[in-house]
Amino acid sequence: MQRLKKVLLNLLKIGISLSGLIYIFHKIPVQKAFSHWSIEMLPWVFLSLLLSILSMFFQGKRWRALLLEKGKAISLKYYYSYIALGYFFNNLLPGGIGGDAVKTVLFGRRFGDTIQSVAAIIVSRIIGLLAVFILFFIALPFVLSHYTLPTHYTVFIVFLFLFTLVCLMSVFIIDKSPRLSLWIRRFSFLIKVKESFSIYKSHKINIINAFIDSIWIQILAILMNFCFFKAFQLHIDLLTITVFTTITVTLTMLPISINGIGIRENVQVSLYSVLLGIPADLVLAATLVSYIPILFQAIQGAIVFVQIPKTQRSR
Repeated sequence: MQRLKKVLLNLLKIGISLSGLIYIFHKIPVQKAFSHWSIEMLPWVFLSLLLSILSMFFQGKRWRALLLEKGKAISLKYYYSYIALGYFFNNLLPGGIGGDAVKTVLFGRRFGDTIQSVAAIIVSRIIGLLAVFILFFIALPFVLSHYTLPTHYTVFIVFLFLFTLVCLMSVFIIDKSPRLSLWIRRFSFLIKVKESFSIYKSHKINIINAFIDSIWIQILAILMNFCFFKAFQLHIDLLTITVFTTITVTLTMLPISINGIGIRENVQVSLYSVLLGIPADLVLAATLVSYIPILFQAIQGAIVFVQIPKTQRSR
């Protein structure tokens, strides 16, 4: 029964992604979007690839910081390799946690202490999400002073931010309230978050360093989106890109599609074309370019995967 539910859920995700692509390509013929691609965009594409490498470096650095003393003994190149491995699986499996699960388990098998590695990934995800929200709220007043942002987008981000804070506060006070403890134990992911954070009570400096790395990771993501639009001679200020990228990323994080495919394209066109007046085919062209770094990361992960011994993969 569980397997059937999983199959049906994956089919639903595939259906939503396909529906999104059919809808956007019906509105904007894909050949019209690709007609804007030219050799002039290559310098910006190469720059986005370099930024993606730097982002993976900071992700590995954050992971190592959250593995505490054991993490220091492992070379940063291994963290980078397993980050790439996560991207490989994220782009093969429905949903956004497949890559995290695979890279964490295989990393734990190779270097030991899988539990600590899982805790590090959970905490890094939460810290990364908070970094996204902080940059969003810093940039939001500027965007609202220039554009009329649809209310439902802002409400969605605010709700998600408050939900994240409530979950974190619940985790930290779970032991102080018996009623809350009984309620929260119904949600296994909150228990895992609590157990993960309990490891870092005496390692606040590691949390701070991980948060700083998360800020850099989000800044690099914003700069990559800046490159995608500059590839087509479109200049959009970084604060606007910050707000729009946050909206796009959070919506594509929802486990209702295949890694945001189909949703990403429609949200991007909705924001940049409707609000900024940029031709929809140019926005779609820039959005399709954003898949090049994703493919680049996945290829690196595939190379890592084939180098992992079969005995380690199958255990």
